[in-house]
Amino acid sequence: MKKWLIGSLFLLFCLGRQFHVGAEQTLQQLIDAAPANSTIRLENKTYVGDIVIRKPLKIVGASHTVIKGSGRGNVVSIQSPHVVLENVTITNSGKSRDTQEEYAGVKVYSNYNTLKAITIKNSFHGIYLSKAHHNRIENVRVVGERNGEIAGQGNGLHIYYSNFNYLVGNTIDGTRDGIFFDYSNKNVVKQNSVSHTRYGLHYMYSDDNEFYKNEFMFNTGGAAIMNSNRIVLKNNKFLFNQGMRSFGVLLQMANDNKMANNEFYQNQRGVYIDQSNNNFLKGNTFLQNQIGVELWASSQNQIFTDNRFSKNITAVLRLGGEDNNQWSGNHWGEEARILDLNQDGKGESPFEYTSSLHKIVEQNELAYLFFNSPSIRVYEKINELLQEEEVMAIDRHPIIEQAGLSLQQMIGWLMIIGTGVFAIVKFQRG
Repeated sequence: MKKWLIGSLFLLFCLGRQFHVGAEQTLQQLIDAAPANSTIRLENKTYVGDIVIRKPLKIVGASHTVIKGSGRGNVVSIQSPHVVLENVTITNSGKSRDTQEEYAGVKVYSNYNTLKAITIKNSFHGIYLSKAHHNRIENVRVVGERNGEIAGQGNGLHIYYSNFNYLVGNTIDGTRDGIFFDYSNKNVVKQNSVSHTRYGLHYMYSDDNEFYKNEFMFNTGGAAIMNSNRIVLKNNKFLFNQGMRSFGVLLQMANDNKMANNEFYQNQRGVYIDQSNNNFLKGNTFLQNQIGVELWASSQNQIFTDNRFSKNITAVLRLGGEDNNQWSGNHWGEEARILDLNQDGKGESPFEYTSSLHKIVEQNELAYLFFNSPSIRVYEKINELLQEEEVMAIDRHPIIEQAGLSLQQMIGWLMIIGTGVFAIVKFQRG
Protein backbone atom coordinates (compact mmCIF):
# COMPACT_ATOMS: atom_id res chain seq x y z
CA MET A 1 0.00 0.00 0.00
CA LYS A 2 2.81 2.36 0.91
CA LYS A 3 4.69 1.58 -2.33
CA TRP A 4 1.52 2.21 -4.39
CA LEU A 5 0.99 5.57 -2.64
CA ILE A 6 4.59 6.67 -3.20
CA GLY A 7 4.40 5.63 -6.87
CA SER A 8 1.17 7.54 -7.38
CA LEU A 9 2.57 10.68 -5.81
CA PHE A 10 5.68 10.43 -8.00
CA LEU A 11 3.51 10.07 -11.12
CA LEU A 12 1.42 13.10 -10.22
CA PHE A 13 4.62 15.06 -9.62
CA CYS A 14 5.94 14.14 -13.08
CA LEU A 15 2.67 14.96 -14.85
CA GLY A 16 2.63 18.46 -13.44
CA ARG A 17 6.33 19.09 -13.74
CA GLN A 18 7.80 21.68 -16.10
CA PHE A 19 11.07 20.75 -17.77
CA HIS A 20 13.62 23.35 -18.82
CA VAL A 21 16.26 22.50 -21.37
CA GLY A 22 19.70 22.46 -19.88
CA ALA A 23 23.00 22.89 -21.66
CA GLU A 24 23.86 19.26 -21.02
CA GLN A 25 20.87 17.93 -22.98
CA THR A 26 19.70 18.29 -26.55
CA LEU A 27 16.06 19.08 -27.17
CA GLN A 28 15.45 15.57 -28.48
CA GLN A 29 17.00 14.07 -25.35
CA LEU A 30 14.80 16.17 -23.11
CA ILE A 31 11.70 15.24 -25.11
CA ASP A 32 12.57 11.56 -24.81
CA ALA A 33 13.20 11.89 -21.07
CA ALA A 34 10.11 13.97 -20.23
CA PRO A 35 7.07 12.11 -18.84
CA ALA A 36 3.95 12.05 -20.98
CA ASN A 37 1.64 15.07 -20.54
CA SER A 38 4.36 17.24 -18.98
CA THR A 39 5.38 20.74 -20.12
CA ILE A 40 8.78 21.65 -21.56
CA ARG A 41 9.72 25.33 -21.46
CA LEU A 42 12.43 26.43 -23.86
CA GLU A 43 14.92 29.26 -23.45
CA ASN A 44 15.81 32.20 -25.69
CA LYS A 45 18.26 30.33 -27.88
CA THR A 46 18.54 28.13 -30.96
CA TYR A 47 17.97 24.39 -30.56
CA VAL A 48 18.98 21.67 -32.96
CA GLY A 49 16.32 19.80 -34.96
CA ASP A 50 15.28 17.44 -36.38
CA ILE A 51 13.11 16.34 -33.46
CA VAL A 52 10.42 13.69 -33.22
CA ILE A 53 7.65 13.85 -30.60
CA ARG A 54 6.21 10.42 -29.77
CA LYS A 55 4.24 11.20 -26.60
CA PRO A 56 1.69 13.82 -25.45
CA LEU A 57 3.68 16.92 -24.46
CA LYS A 58 3.37 20.68 -24.27
CA ILE A 59 6.42 22.52 -25.60
CA VAL A 60 6.44 26.29 -25.06
CA GLY A 61 9.14 28.61 -26.35
CA ALA A 62 10.28 32.03 -25.18
CA SER A 63 10.24 35.23 -27.24
CA HIS A 64 13.38 34.29 -29.22
CA THR A 65 13.32 30.49 -29.23
CA VAL A 66 14.42 28.92 -32.54
CA ILE A 67 14.41 25.27 -33.58
CA LYS A 68 16.72 24.88 -36.57
CA GLY A 69 16.62 21.77 -38.72
CA SER A 70 19.43 19.97 -40.48
CA GLY A 71 18.11 20.84 -43.94
CA ARG A 72 17.63 17.13 -44.63
CA GLY A 73 14.21 16.32 -43.12
CA ASN A 74 11.30 17.64 -41.08
CA VAL A 75 12.37 20.09 -38.40
CA VAL A 76 9.60 18.86 -36.06
CA SER A 77 7.70 15.59 -36.55
CA ILE A 78 4.66 14.99 -34.36
CA GLN A 79 3.67 11.33 -34.16
CA SER A 80 1.68 11.40 -30.92
CA PRO A 81 -1.79 12.85 -30.33
CA HIS A 82 -2.39 15.66 -27.82
CA VAL A 83 0.83 17.56 -28.48
CA VAL A 84 0.95 21.35 -28.00
CA LEU A 85 3.74 23.30 -29.70
CA GLU A 86 3.68 27.02 -28.98
CA ASN A 87 5.67 30.25 -29.36
CA VAL A 88 8.70 29.11 -31.36
CA THR A 89 10.42 29.95 -34.65
CA ILE A 90 11.13 26.94 -36.88
CA THR A 91 13.56 27.03 -39.79
CA ASN A 92 15.60 25.01 -42.28
CA SER A 93 13.63 21.92 -43.26
CA GLY A 94 14.73 19.62 -46.07
CA LYS A 95 13.75 20.91 -49.52
CA SER A 96 14.42 18.03 -51.87
CA ARG A 97 11.45 16.52 -53.71
CA ASP A 98 13.44 13.54 -55.01
CA THR A 99 12.46 11.37 -52.03
CA GLN A 100 9.04 9.89 -51.36
CA GLU A 101 8.42 12.33 -48.52
CA GLU A 102 7.88 16.06 -48.79
CA TYR A 103 9.44 17.81 -45.82
CA ALA A 104 8.03 20.58 -43.68
CA GLY A 105 8.85 22.86 -40.80
CA VAL A 106 6.29 20.89 -38.80
CA LYS A 107 4.86 17.60 -40.03
CA VAL A 108 1.93 16.14 -38.14
CA TYR A 109 0.98 12.45 -38.39
CA SER A 110 -1.50 12.32 -35.48
CA ASN A 111 -4.74 13.76 -34.09
CA TYR A 112 -5.85 16.36 -31.54
CA ASN A 113 -2.71 18.51 -31.60
CA THR A 114 -2.37 22.29 -31.26
CA LEU A 115 0.18 24.42 -33.11
CA LYS A 116 0.03 28.02 -31.96
CA ALA A 117 2.02 31.26 -32.32
CA ILE A 118 4.69 29.67 -34.52
CA THR A 119 6.82 31.33 -37.20
CA ILE A 120 8.18 29.10 -39.98
CA LYS A 121 10.92 30.21 -42.39
CA ASN A 122 13.27 28.63 -44.91
CA SER A 123 11.28 25.40 -45.13
CA PHE A 124 9.72 23.48 -48.02
CA HIS A 125 6.19 23.21 -46.63
CA GLY A 126 5.32 25.27 -43.57
CA ILE A 127 2.99 22.86 -41.76
CA TYR A 128 2.01 19.51 -43.30
CA LEU A 129 -0.89 17.47 -41.90
CA SER A 130 -0.63 13.86 -43.10
CA LYS A 131 -3.71 11.77 -42.29
CA ALA A 132 -4.08 13.92 -39.19
CA HIS A 133 -7.50 14.84 -37.84
CA HIS A 134 -9.01 17.25 -35.29
CA ASN A 135 -5.90 19.45 -35.11
CA ARG A 136 -5.84 23.19 -34.44
CA ILE A 137 -3.41 25.51 -36.26
CA GLU A 138 -3.66 29.02 -34.86
CA ASN A 139 -1.73 32.26 -35.30
CA VAL A 140 0.99 30.60 -37.37
CA ARG A 141 3.12 32.71 -39.73
CA VAL A 142 4.72 31.02 -42.73
CA VAL A 143 7.21 33.03 -44.79
CA GLY A 144 8.17 31.67 -48.21
CA GLU A 145 10.75 32.73 -50.74
CA ARG A 146 8.65 35.37 -52.41
CA ASN A 147 11.35 36.29 -54.92
CA GLY A 148 12.37 32.69 -55.64
CA GLU A 149 10.92 30.17 -58.06
CA ILE A 150 7.38 29.64 -56.84
CA ALA A 151 7.22 26.00 -58.03
CA GLY A 152 10.49 25.21 -56.27
CA GLN A 153 8.97 25.48 -52.80
CA GLY A 154 6.05 23.97 -50.94
CA ASN A 155 2.81 25.27 -49.50
CA GLY A 156 2.19 27.32 -46.39
CA LEU A 157 -0.28 24.85 -44.86
CA HIS A 158 -0.58 21.49 -46.63
CA ILE A 159 -3.58 19.35 -45.60
CA TYR A 160 -3.41 15.77 -46.94
CA TYR A 161 -6.10 13.17 -46.22
CA SER A 162 -6.89 15.11 -43.03
CA ASN A 163 -10.37 15.91 -41.70
CA PHE A 164 -12.02 18.05 -39.02
CA ASN A 165 -9.08 20.44 -38.60
CA TYR A 166 -9.42 24.09 -37.56
CA LEU A 167 -7.13 26.69 -39.17
CA VAL A 168 -7.56 30.16 -37.69
CA GLY A 169 -5.70 33.47 -37.71
CA ASN A 170 -2.70 32.33 -39.76
CA THR A 171 -0.58 34.52 -42.06
CA ILE A 172 1.09 33.10 -45.16
CA ASP A 173 3.27 35.04 -47.56
CA GLY A 174 5.31 34.04 -50.61
CA THR A 175 4.81 30.25 -50.65
CA ARG A 176 3.71 28.14 -53.63
CA ASP A 177 0.07 27.78 -52.52
CA GLY A 178 -1.09 29.36 -49.31
CA ILE A 179 -3.37 26.60 -47.98
CA PHE A 180 -3.61 23.37 -49.97
CA PHE A 181 -6.28 20.72 -49.34
CA ASP A 182 -5.89 17.27 -50.91
CA TYR A 183 -8.56 14.63 -50.19
CA SER A 184 -9.42 16.45 -46.95
CA ASN A 185 -12.97 17.00 -45.74
CA LYS A 186 -14.91 18.97 -43.13
CA ASN A 187 -12.16 21.41 -42.19
CA VAL A 188 -12.78 25.01 -41.09
CA VAL A 189 -10.56 27.84 -42.35
CA LYS A 190 -11.16 31.18 -40.64
CA GLN A 191 -9.57 34.65 -40.46
CA ASN A 192 -6.40 33.75 -42.35
CA SER A 193 -4.40 36.15 -44.54
CA VAL A 194 -2.60 34.88 -47.65
CA SER A 195 -0.57 36.94 -50.12
CA HIS A 196 2.02 36.64 -52.90
CA THR A 197 1.33 32.96 -53.66
CA ARG A 198 0.22 31.02 -56.73
CA TYR A 199 -3.19 30.08 -55.28
CA GLY A 200 -4.05 31.49 -51.89
CA LEU A 201 -6.40 28.57 -51.27
CA HIS A 202 -6.31 25.35 -53.31
CA TYR A 203 -8.86 22.56 -52.92
CA MET A 204 -8.41 19.21 -54.74
CA TYR A 205 -10.90 16.39 -54.13
CA SER A 206 -11.91 17.91 -50.79
CA ASP A 207 -15.55 18.21 -49.79
CA ASP A 208 -17.68 19.90 -47.13
CA ASN A 209 -15.07 22.42 -45.98
CA GLU A 210 -15.98 25.85 -44.57
CA PHE A 211 -14.15 29.04 -45.27
CA TYR A 212 -14.93 32.29 -43.39
CA LYS A 213 -13.52 35.83 -43.08
CA ASN A 214 -10.23 35.16 -44.86
CA GLU A 215 -8.31 37.67 -46.95
CA PHE A 216 -6.40 36.96 -50.17
CA MET A 217 -4.33 39.72 -51.75
CA PHE A 218 -1.77 39.89 -54.58
CA ASN A 219 -1.95 36.22 -55.50
CA THR A 220 -2.07 34.76 -59.00
CA GLY A 221 -5.36 33.21 -57.91
CA GLY A 222 -7.33 33.77 -54.73
CA ALA A 223 -9.07 30.41 -54.23
CA ALA A 224 -8.94 27.51 -56.70
CA ILE A 225 -11.68 25.00 -55.91
CA MET A 226 -11.22 21.95 -58.14
CA ASN A 227 -13.04 18.62 -58.06
CA SER A 228 -14.50 19.62 -54.70
CA ASN A 229 -18.12 19.88 -53.62
CA ARG A 230 -20.27 21.54 -50.97
CA ILE A 231 -17.68 24.14 -49.97
CA VAL A 232 -18.94 27.18 -48.05
CA LEU A 233 -17.13 30.48 -48.70
CA LYS A 234 -18.58 33.31 -46.66
CA ASN A 235 -17.45 36.86 -45.78
CA ASN A 236 -14.04 36.53 -47.45
CA LYS A 237 -12.07 39.19 -49.33
CA PHE A 238 -10.36 38.57 -52.68
CA LEU A 239 -8.33 41.64 -53.57
CA PHE A 240 -5.81 42.57 -56.28
CA ASN A 241 -5.37 39.04 -57.65
CA GLN A 242 -3.99 39.94 -61.06
CA GLY A 243 -2.20 38.10 -63.87
CA MET A 244 -2.67 36.44 -67.23
CA ARG A 245 -5.24 33.93 -65.97
CA SER A 246 -5.96 35.32 -62.51
CA PHE A 247 -9.17 35.16 -60.49
CA GLY A 248 -10.64 35.76 -57.09
CA VAL A 249 -12.33 32.33 -57.01
CA LEU A 250 -12.12 29.51 -59.56
CA LEU A 251 -14.79 26.79 -59.57
CA GLN A 252 -13.67 23.95 -61.83
CA MET A 253 -15.52 20.64 -61.75
CA ALA A 254 -16.88 21.87 -58.43
CA ASN A 255 -20.57 21.42 -57.61
CA ASP A 256 -23.10 22.43 -54.96
CA ASN A 257 -20.86 25.08 -53.42
CA LYS A 258 -22.14 28.18 -51.62
CA MET A 259 -20.53 31.61 -51.89
CA ALA A 260 -22.11 34.36 -49.79
CA ASN A 261 -21.19 37.93 -48.83
CA ASN A 262 -17.69 37.84 -50.29
CA GLU A 263 -15.89 40.89 -51.65
CA PHE A 264 -14.12 40.80 -55.03
CA TYR A 265 -12.09 43.94 -55.69
CA GLN A 266 -9.70 44.63 -58.56
CA ASN A 267 -9.16 41.06 -59.67
CA GLN A 268 -8.73 40.07 -63.29
CA ARG A 269 -11.81 37.90 -62.79
CA GLY A 270 -13.92 37.98 -59.69
CA VAL A 271 -15.35 34.47 -60.10
CA TYR A 272 -14.41 32.04 -62.89
CA ILE A 273 -16.77 29.06 -63.33
CA ASP A 274 -15.90 26.13 -65.61
CA GLN A 275 -17.45 22.63 -65.76
CA SER A 276 -19.28 23.28 -62.49
CA ASN A 277 -22.95 22.94 -61.66
CA ASN A 278 -25.52 23.86 -59.03
CA ASN A 279 -23.50 26.53 -57.24
CA PHE A 280 -25.21 29.28 -55.25
CA LEU A 281 -23.86 32.85 -55.17
CA LYS A 282 -25.62 35.37 -52.95
CA GLY A 283 -24.77 38.79 -51.55
CA ASN A 284 -21.32 39.04 -53.11
CA THR A 285 -19.81 42.37 -54.20
CA PHE A 286 -17.94 42.66 -57.51
CA LEU A 287 -16.18 46.02 -57.64
CA GLN A 288 -13.68 47.28 -60.23
CA ASN A 289 -12.70 43.86 -61.54
CA GLN A 290 -11.85 43.42 -65.19
CA ILE A 291 -14.51 40.69 -65.34
CA GLY A 292 -17.02 40.27 -62.53
CA VAL A 293 -18.12 36.71 -63.38
CA GLU A 294 -16.69 34.62 -66.21
CA LEU A 295 -19.08 31.79 -66.90
CA TRP A 296 -18.46 28.97 -69.39
CA ALA A 297 -21.34 27.13 -71.01
CA SER A 298 -19.97 23.88 -69.56
CA SER A 299 -21.39 25.14 -66.25
CA GLN A 300 -25.14 24.96 -65.66
CA ASN A 301 -27.74 25.68 -62.99
CA GLN A 302 -25.87 28.33 -61.05
CA ILE A 303 -28.08 30.68 -59.01
CA PHE A 304 -27.03 34.34 -58.73
CA THR A 305 -29.08 36.49 -56.37
CA ASP A 306 -28.57 39.73 -54.43
CA ASN A 307 -25.05 40.19 -55.85
CA ARG A 308 -23.79 43.71 -56.49
CA PHE A 309 -21.87 44.59 -59.67
CA SER A 310 -20.25 48.01 -59.87
CA LYS A 311 -17.61 49.59 -62.12
CA ASN A 312 -16.28 46.34 -63.56
CA ILE A 313 -15.03 46.50 -67.14
CA THR A 314 -17.61 43.82 -67.84
CA ALA A 315 -19.91 42.47 -65.15
CA VAL A 316 -20.59 39.09 -66.78
CA LEU A 317 -18.77 37.30 -69.59
CA ARG A 318 -20.48 34.16 -70.86
CA LEU A 319 -18.37 31.97 -73.13
CA GLY A 320 -18.80 28.80 -75.15
CA GLY A 321 -22.48 28.94 -76.00
CA GLU A 322 -25.84 28.97 -74.25
CA ASP A 323 -26.26 28.27 -70.56
CA ASN A 324 -29.02 27.50 -68.12
CA ASN A 325 -28.15 29.66 -65.13
CA GLN A 326 -30.54 31.74 -63.05
CA TRP A 327 -30.17 35.46 -62.33
CA SER A 328 -32.64 37.17 -60.02
CA GLY A 329 -32.54 40.16 -57.68
CA ASN A 330 -29.01 41.36 -58.46
CA HIS A 331 -27.72 44.95 -58.39
CA TRP A 332 -26.25 45.99 -61.75
CA GLY A 333 -24.64 49.31 -60.93
CA GLU A 334 -25.47 52.92 -61.52
CA GLU A 335 -24.87 52.64 -65.25
CA ALA A 336 -27.78 50.19 -65.66
CA ARG A 337 -30.93 52.04 -66.69
CA ILE A 338 -33.80 50.13 -65.12
CA LEU A 339 -37.36 51.43 -64.71
CA ASP A 340 -39.00 51.31 -61.27
CA LEU A 341 -42.42 52.79 -61.89
CA ASN A 342 -43.99 51.76 -58.59
CA GLN A 343 -40.79 52.51 -56.59
CA ASP A 344 -40.63 49.13 -54.88
CA GLY A 345 -36.89 48.87 -55.47
CA LYS A 346 -37.28 46.28 -58.22
CA GLY A 347 -37.21 46.64 -61.98
CA GLU A 348 -40.50 46.59 -63.82
CA SER A 349 -39.17 44.15 -66.40
CA PRO A 350 -36.25 41.75 -66.75
CA PHE A 351 -32.84 43.35 -67.22
CA GLU A 352 -30.58 42.09 -69.99
CA TYR A 353 -26.87 42.56 -69.43
CA THR A 354 -25.10 42.64 -72.79
CA SER A 355 -21.48 42.60 -73.92
CA SER A 356 -19.44 41.95 -77.05
CA LEU A 357 -16.15 41.06 -75.34
CA HIS A 358 -16.79 37.31 -75.59
CA LYS A 359 -15.98 37.54 -79.30
CA ILE A 360 -12.39 38.65 -78.87
CA VAL A 361 -11.80 36.40 -75.83
CA GLU A 362 -12.97 33.28 -77.66
CA GLN A 363 -10.80 34.17 -80.65
CA ASN A 364 -7.65 35.11 -78.75
CA GLU A 365 -6.87 34.30 -75.12
CA LEU A 366 -4.31 37.12 -75.02
CA ALA A 367 -7.22 39.56 -75.14
CA TYR A 368 -7.34 39.40 -71.33
CA LEU A 369 -4.09 41.38 -71.27
CA PHE A 370 -5.82 44.37 -72.84
CA PHE A 371 -8.95 44.58 -70.72
CA ASN A 372 -7.66 47.66 -68.91
CA SER A 373 -6.96 49.42 -72.19
CA PRO A 374 -9.26 52.30 -73.23
CA SER A 375 -9.61 50.55 -76.60
CA ILE A 376 -11.72 47.85 -74.93
CA ARG A 377 -14.27 50.42 -73.85
CA VAL A 378 -14.28 51.89 -77.36
CA TYR A 379 -14.80 48.40 -78.79
CA GLU A 380 -17.76 47.82 -76.48
CA LYS A 381 -19.29 51.20 -77.30
CA ILE A 382 -19.00 50.65 -81.05
CA ASN A 383 -20.65 47.24 -80.81
CA GLU A 384 -23.38 48.74 -78.64
CA LEU A 385 -24.11 51.35 -81.30
CA LEU A 386 -24.08 48.69 -84.02
CA GLN A 387 -26.35 46.51 -81.87
CA GLU A 388 -23.91 43.61 -82.15
CA GLU A 389 -23.70 42.86 -78.44
CA GLU A 390 -25.03 39.59 -77.05
CA VAL A 391 -26.96 38.92 -73.88
CA MET A 392 -24.69 37.64 -71.10
CA ALA A 393 -27.31 37.40 -68.36
CA ILE A 394 -31.04 38.03 -67.95
CA ASP A 395 -32.06 39.12 -64.45
CA ARG A 396 -35.76 38.45 -63.93
CA HIS A 397 -36.11 40.82 -60.97
CA PRO A 398 -33.23 43.31 -60.98
CA ILE A 399 -32.65 45.56 -57.98
CA ILE A 400 -32.67 49.29 -58.59
CA GLU A 401 -29.55 51.38 -57.94
CA GLN A 402 -29.61 55.15 -57.44
CA ALA A 403 -29.22 55.61 -61.16
CA GLY A 404 -32.36 53.60 -61.87
CA LEU A 405 -35.18 55.70 -63.32
CA SER A 406 -38.27 56.04 -61.18
CA LEU A 407 -41.51 57.38 -62.64
CA GLN A 408 -40.91 60.82 -61.11
CA GLN A 409 -37.36 60.93 -62.45
CA MET A 410 -38.55 59.88 -65.87
CA ILE A 411 -41.21 62.62 -65.92
CA GLY A 412 -38.61 65.14 -64.77
CA TRP A 413 -36.21 64.23 -67.56
CA LEU A 414 -39.05 64.37 -70.15
CA MET A 415 -40.00 67.86 -68.93
CA ILE A 416 -36.40 69.04 -69.18
CA ILE A 417 -35.97 67.55 -72.66
CA GLY A 418 -39.34 68.94 -73.78
CA THR A 419 -38.47 72.41 -72.52
CA GLY A 420 -35.15 72.25 -74.32
CA VAL A 421 -36.74 71.18 -77.59
CA PHE A 422 -39.39 73.92 -77.32
CA ALA A 423 -36.72 76.56 -76.71
CA ILE A 424 -34.64 75.42 -79.69
CA VAL A 425 -37.67 75.39 -82.03
CA LYS A 426 -38.76 78.85 -80.88
CA PHE A 427 -35.24 80.19 -81.33
CA GLN A 428 -35.01 78.83 -84.88
CA ARG A 429 -38.40 80.30 -85.84
CA GLY A 430 -37.44 83.63 -84.35
